[in-house]
Amino acid sequence: MILKEVKPLKRVLFICRNNSGRSQMAEAFLRNIYGEYYEVYSAGIEPREINPLTIKVMEEIGINMEGHRPKSISEFQGEKFDIVVSVCEDACPAPPEAEEYIHVKFPDPKGSNIERFREIRDEIRRWIEKELKPK
Repeated sequence: MILKEVKPLKRVLFICRNNSGRSQMAEAFLRNIYGEYYEVYSAGIEPREINPLTIKVMEEIGINMEGHRPKSISEFQGEKFDIVVSVCEDACPAPPEAEEYIHVKFPDPKGSNIERFREIRDEIRRWIEKELKPK
Protein backbone atom coordinates (compact mmCIF):
# COMPACT_ATOMS: atom_id res chain seq x y z
CA MET A 1 0.00 0.00 0.00
CA ILE A 2 1.29 3.46 -0.93
CA LEU A 3 0.57 6.19 1.56
CA LYS A 4 0.25 9.69 0.23
CA GLU A 5 1.52 12.49 2.45
CA VAL A 6 -1.40 14.63 3.53
CA LYS A 7 -0.45 18.26 3.92
CA PRO A 8 -2.54 20.44 6.21
CA LEU A 9 -4.63 23.07 4.48
CA LYS A 10 -3.16 26.56 4.46
CA ARG A 11 -5.29 28.99 6.46
CA VAL A 12 -6.13 32.22 4.62
CA LEU A 13 -8.01 35.27 5.87
CA PHE A 14 -9.19 38.05 3.54
CA ILE A 15 -9.91 41.35 5.25
CA CYS A 16 -11.45 44.65 4.17
CA ARG A 17 -13.34 47.53 5.75
CA ASN A 18 -16.90 46.09 5.85
CA ASN A 19 -16.66 42.44 4.75
CA SER A 20 -19.56 43.20 2.42
CA GLY A 21 -17.97 42.98 -1.04
CA ARG A 22 -14.32 42.45 -1.95
CA SER A 23 -13.30 40.15 0.90
CA GLN A 24 -16.51 38.12 0.50
CA MET A 25 -15.80 37.66 -3.23
CA ALA A 26 -12.20 36.67 -2.51
CA GLU A 27 -13.25 34.13 0.11
CA ALA A 28 -15.81 32.60 -2.25
CA PHE A 29 -13.36 32.46 -5.18
CA LEU A 30 -10.51 30.87 -3.25
CA ARG A 31 -12.83 28.28 -1.72
CA ASN A 32 -14.40 27.57 -5.13
CA ILE A 33 -11.19 27.44 -7.19
CA TYR A 34 -8.56 26.02 -4.79
CA GLY A 35 -10.64 24.89 -1.81
CA GLU A 36 -8.89 21.55 -1.51
CA TYR A 37 -5.67 23.43 -0.62
CA TYR A 38 -6.97 26.21 1.62
CA GLU A 39 -9.12 26.80 4.68
CA VAL A 40 -10.62 30.21 3.81
CA TYR A 41 -12.20 33.01 5.84
CA SER A 42 -13.03 36.69 5.44
CA ALA A 43 -13.67 39.50 7.91
CA GLY A 44 -14.09 43.25 8.19
CA ILE A 45 -12.96 46.06 10.46
CA GLU A 46 -16.55 47.38 10.61
CA PRO A 47 -18.74 44.54 9.27
CA ARG A 48 -21.88 45.46 7.32
CA GLU A 49 -24.47 43.35 5.54
CA ILE A 50 -23.23 41.72 2.34
CA ASN A 51 -24.01 43.99 -0.59
CA PRO A 52 -26.80 42.46 -2.72
CA LEU A 53 -24.77 43.23 -5.87
CA THR A 54 -21.90 41.14 -4.48
CA ILE A 55 -24.27 38.18 -4.19
CA LYS A 56 -25.76 38.83 -7.64
CA VAL A 57 -22.46 39.07 -9.56
CA MET A 58 -21.13 35.92 -7.90
CA GLU A 59 -24.33 34.02 -8.73
CA GLU A 60 -23.94 35.13 -12.36
CA ILE A 61 -20.83 32.96 -12.58
CA GLY A 62 -22.26 30.04 -10.63
CA ILE A 63 -20.91 30.79 -7.15
CA ASN A 64 -23.59 30.61 -4.47
CA MET A 65 -23.02 32.94 -1.52
CA GLU A 66 -25.58 31.20 0.69
CA GLY A 67 -24.14 30.75 4.15
CA HIS A 68 -21.79 33.71 3.82
CA ARG A 69 -22.21 36.32 6.52
CA PRO A 70 -20.30 39.44 7.48
CA LYS A 71 -17.76 38.77 10.22
CA SER A 72 -15.68 41.04 12.44
CA ILE A 73 -11.91 40.75 12.41
CA SER A 74 -12.17 40.50 16.21
CA GLU A 75 -13.66 37.00 15.75
CA PHE A 76 -10.22 35.89 14.53
CA GLN A 77 -7.97 37.61 17.08
CA GLY A 78 -5.66 35.09 18.69
CA GLU A 79 -5.87 32.75 15.70
CA LYS A 80 -2.91 32.08 13.41
CA PHE A 81 -3.07 32.12 9.63
CA ASP A 82 -0.63 31.17 6.93
CA ILE A 83 -1.70 34.15 4.83
CA VAL A 84 -3.67 37.30 5.64
CA VAL A 85 -4.71 39.28 2.56
CA SER A 86 -5.91 42.86 2.92
CA VAL A 87 -8.05 43.78 -0.09
CA CYS A 88 -8.71 47.37 1.08
CA GLU A 89 -7.52 50.41 -0.78
CA ASP A 90 -5.60 51.23 2.41
CA ALA A 91 -3.90 48.58 4.52
CA CYS A 92 -6.25 47.30 7.20
CA PRO A 93 -5.08 47.85 10.78
CA ALA A 94 -4.36 45.14 13.35
CA PRO A 95 -4.60 41.96 11.29
CA PRO A 96 -4.39 38.59 13.07
CA GLU A 97 -1.06 36.77 13.28
CA ALA A 98 0.16 35.29 10.00
CA GLU A 99 3.28 33.92 8.36
CA GLU A 100 2.66 36.14 5.33
CA TYR A 101 0.79 39.41 4.87
CA ILE A 102 -0.33 40.56 1.43
CA HIS A 103 -1.94 43.91 0.60
CA VAL A 104 -3.81 44.17 -2.71
CA LYS A 105 -5.61 47.42 -3.57
CA PHE A 106 -8.94 46.42 -5.06
CA PRO A 107 -11.22 49.48 -5.39
CA ASP A 108 -14.35 49.42 -3.24
CA PRO A 109 -17.36 48.96 -5.57
CA LYS A 110 -19.83 50.08 -2.87
CA GLY A 111 -22.23 52.65 -4.33
CA SER A 112 -21.34 51.63 -7.90
CA ASN A 113 -23.43 50.01 -10.59
CA ILE A 114 -23.46 46.29 -11.32
CA GLU A 115 -20.91 46.68 -14.14
CA ARG A 116 -18.35 47.99 -11.66
CA PHE A 117 -19.06 45.06 -9.32
CA ARG A 118 -18.42 42.70 -12.25
CA GLU A 119 -15.12 44.41 -13.04
CA ILE A 120 -13.91 44.12 -9.43
CA ARG A 121 -15.16 40.50 -9.26
CA ASP A 122 -13.15 39.59 -12.36
CA GLU A 123 -10.08 41.45 -11.10
CA ILE A 124 -10.21 39.53 -7.80
CA ARG A 125 -10.63 36.21 -9.60
CA ARG A 126 -7.62 36.84 -11.86
CA TRP A 127 -5.47 37.78 -8.86
CA ILE A 128 -6.46 34.66 -6.91
CA GLU A 129 -5.89 32.35 -9.88
CA LYS A 130 -2.40 33.78 -10.37
CA GLU A 131 -1.14 34.63 -6.88
CA LEU A 132 -2.70 31.89 -4.74
CA LYS A 133 -2.34 29.03 -7.19
CA PRO A 134 -1.05 26.07 -5.14
CA LYS A 135 2.55 25.15 -5.82
